Amino acid sequence: MTDKYAVIGNPIAHSKSPLIHQMFAAQTGQDISYEAILAPLDGFAATVERLRDQGYKGCNVTVPFKFEACRIVNDVTSKVIDVFDLGENADAINTLVFRNNKIIGGNTDGVGLVRDITQNLNSNVAGKRVLLMGAGGAACGVVHPLLDQRPQEFVIANRTLENAIKFKQTIRGTAQFPVRSVSVSSYPNLSGKQFDIVINATSASLMDEMPNIPKTIFAPGALAYDMMYGRDTPFMKFAREHGAAIVSDGLGMLVEQAAESFYIWRGVRPDTASVLKKLRAELPIA
Repeated sequence: MTDKYAVIGNPIAHSKSPLIHQMFAAQTGQDISYEAILAPLDGFAATVERLRDQGYKGCNVTVPFKFEACRIVNDVTSKVIDVFDLGENADAINTLVFRNNKIIGGNTDGVGLVRDITQNLNSNVAGKRVLLMGAGGAACGVVHPLLDQRPQEFVIANRTLENAIKFKQTIRGTAQFPVRSVSVSSYPNLSGKQFDIVINATSASLMDEMPNIPKTIFAPGALAYDMMYGRDTPFMKFAREHGAAIVSDGLGMLVEQAAESFYIWRGVRPDTASVLKKLRAELPIA
């Protein structure tokens, strides 16, 4: 019997997740279906309940429902399966598991981002100066896995400084990287600073806009990473023009986080390199 999964969002027609999970299923011999479901902006919880009632095994959650997903889960846990840390510190959820009349949730975005940076792009986060731009759901989903890598410096910048301060207050530090080691900044106050890794987790690229960061922000050899995928964003163009050595969109993150969700659901870890290579051929960056 085919097990059913889905991704819920609004909008959702652009999503590559069904294609990715179809490739994972074919590669691993798993009998699943995976579809994109458009939920009304005021109907996310009802959509989740409907899917669970219809026998779906789990789903992914994308914009704009990641914070709401955290509010409806019965259990936010890192023990979905014993060998995988689903991210109990995540306040924004992108992966749901329906099990034993419970909704279990966590976030694979940060794992996907770190894996894309460290494995696919061959860059280290450990010991690096990291700038995370944004204070919304995208940033929330990746902050703890990034901090777990033990960067030398970690700065959260946002157009509205108040939102960056509120975001910092949600961060749960560790002995290796306590919260006091995280700082916040407005974009203008970044002047004079340089970073080894600059991550755009804002919604600016969705609107073909550019965060107002200084031209000198990129240290020699810097990685510029935009979580948006499938297009050459203003941020990526800006990074190339102003000294970033490596410029990447978020397609690798999308594939890697999908692989972690697949592993949680199916207990099988798919090969991501072949899937990413195929998608890169279909979605070239100009």
